[in-house]
Amino acid sequence: MAKHIFVIGGVLSSLGKGIASASIGFLLQKMGYKVAMQKLDPYLNVDPGTMSPFQHGEVFVTDDGSETDLDLGHYERFTGLSTNRNSNTTSGVIYENVIKNERKGEYLGKTVQVIPHVTNEIKHFISKLAEDNDIVITEIGGTVGDIESLPFLEAVRQFRLDVGYENSMFIFLSYVPYIHTAGEVKTKPTQHSAYKLREIGIQPDLILCRCEQELDEEIKQKIALFTNVNEHDVFSAIDVSCVYEIPKIYYQHGVQSRICKHLRIEEKEVDFIKWDKFLTNNKNPQDGTVNIALCGKYIDHKDAYKSVVEALSHSAAWNNVKLSIKWIDSEANYNEQDYKELLGNIDGILVPGGFGIRGISGKINIVKYARTNNIPFLGICLGMQVAVIEFAQNVCKIEDAYSSEFDENCKNPIIDLMSDQKYINGLGGSMRLGAYPCILKPDSLAAKIYQKESISERHRHRYEFNNKYRSVIEEFGMKISGLSPDNLLVEAVEIKDHPFFIGVQFHPEFKSNPETPHPLFRHFIKAAKK
Repeated sequence: MAKHIFVIGGVLSSLGKGIASASIGFLLQKMGYKVAMQKLDPYLNVDPGTMSPFQHGEVFVTDDGSETDLDLGHYERFTGLSTNRNSNTTSGVIYENVIKNERKGEYLGKTVQVIPHVTNEIKHFISKLAEDNDIVITEIGGTVGDIESLPFLEAVRQFRLDVGYENSMFIFLSYVPYIHTAGEVKTKPTQHSAYKLREIGIQPDLILCRCEQELDEEIKQKIALFTNVNEHDVFSAIDVSCVYEIPKIYYQHGVQSRICKHLRIEEKEVDFIKWDKFLTNNKNPQDGTVNIALCGKYIDHKDAYKSVVEALSHSAAWNNVKLSIKWIDSEANYNEQDYKELLGNIDGILVPGGFGIRGISGKINIVKYARTNNIPFLGICLGMQVAVIEFAQNVCKIEDAYSSEFDENCKNPIIDLMSDQKYINGLGGSMRLGAYPCILKPDSLAAKIYQKESISERHRHRYEFNNKYRSVIEEFGMKISGLSPDNLLVEAVEIKDHPFFIGVQFHPEFKSNPETPHPLFRHFIKAAKK
């Protein structure tokens, strides 16, 4: 029988349940256990695919084409595992399934209720990952006390009754604030949120206390006493400068020992050799600093580019350099002189994915600056499309070259709607999503970077390079270096006479992690380092 760990949060959101879950997954996987991870989100959206980045941050895409919570990115980066559609669900999906079952008559005429029908559906989802894994780690979104979270908490309360105490564990992540004016740590928020959890019927087995500094034994004993937890199961989860330090901190504190003891599994050694090398390079790089300009319209909400920033961080460490990101607002009205001042000390420019016309002119201008000043450039998804538009306008001299996404009536839609997207009315889950194969041209920079000609990368887009303009683009010096296996879709472009200029239609950032940074990012940082 698979063991189950449930990670629940208290006091406030954004405490880092995803990082905590990922760190625990890292330790157990490094011990040799087969681990699966999932996130239960209480909102009613079917998935975050139609949500604004201001609301939700990045949408993380899995190989099987699921648009998911950004915490799944943490899971993959820490464990190296590949998540899937069974790794994330929402209240919207759960209720939709229950209503479909009711319409089919599967409840045999009974009154459909939250208990047992909704909670049974949640338990069924949790069990999907149990069959082929030793340990399933389930993070429950939201905070104890939220109305939306109650069905999920009730479901996991029942789940323990189904699988038994030694096969399930409740880990509670709670905030222990330090009040600077009083000079004291306060435990009341954790006491009250743990009390609320027990009121629901869940007794925490282990408490991770988010705090600014290490808690002393007296504070831990107090928390243990008032939360009904063994004092050896109360741990400090202190603030760190780099989230990748957390698995090592948990290990040094013995979190994994208490987990193994509770679940009646053998505690094994954890190999940190490669992880430690990354951390050493990340904290103390020996080869200076690379300054990367990241141009987007969500620079005040950087979680919108979470995986991109993490991929840059991984590659900077393995190039033994410090990463410095300069955020460029693509909606700002900069002139040519402004760009010279803004980008004077920049070593590389990255334009990430996105949607809509807002900020497009700024992105076109920054691509032009990278191209004409021989600054290493990486364009991702929309970033590639903008690079093609800029090249068509300024090199091919197609003045009205544009994208039909931004102007339905443009005369030269270098970027156009995919044929299978033209008659789709709905937005959710209707794009080209998930992993698709790509064939790289043997003599391309892309093939040299990947060290192979056949690759697979994840996509999330609706518009494509318009094949009518392939010949003119290549005639003027932009090489089409990656195509779908049927040669119908342009996946990668590059400029030959440039130190490093690559645009890709896919999202390489989703496949980068600290131990194996993505080759495109690694070579981009390497070019910037030069």
